[in-house]
Amino acid sequence: MVRLNLEIKADLEHVTDLRPATDDFEYFFKVQCTSCREVHPKVVSLNRIEERDVSGSRHGTAHLIWRCSNCKHENSAKFDTSIPVCPYTAAHSGTFSSILVVECRGLEFIEFDPRGEWTCKGIDSNTVFSEFEFQDGEWFDYDEKVAVPVQITSLEGRFTRA
Repeated sequence: MVRLNLEIKADLEHVTDLRPATDDFEYFFKVQCTSCREVHPKVVSLNRIEERDVSGSRHGTAHLIWRCSNCKHENSAKFDTSIPVCPYTAAHSGTFSSILVVECRGLEFIEFDPRGEWTCKGIDSNTVFSEFEFQDGEWFDYDEKVAVPVQITSLEGRFTRA
């Protein structure tokens, strides 16, 4: 079993506390089999709510179960739900910071796709910007309470060993 941190990096301007908009947020990842190193041709999605039974296990569940089309091994991944999703704050702007931990068996995530709805708040106003989506790793808006443009740019993700 390998524990991976999903770390993100972005440039935040006048906003903080970037996080997925809901608890059942669908995370999209590119996946690779650790047995044969085959990379799945499409991204896979999983969320922290839905769990499936792992075949051959009496009590095991996972958030993702994937059978490699090349070597036929069944692999799984499970979010560490004992660790809440950490918001990406303005203090981290421009640097990588872990937002969640996932336990992988027989697979590794090699790429993060930030599609889906996110939320953040204005630094000076606490204005909540909810349910927005990134376009090419960027998002722009305007905080009317303090009359400043707000933005998130250069969003990227990576995986490191937890």
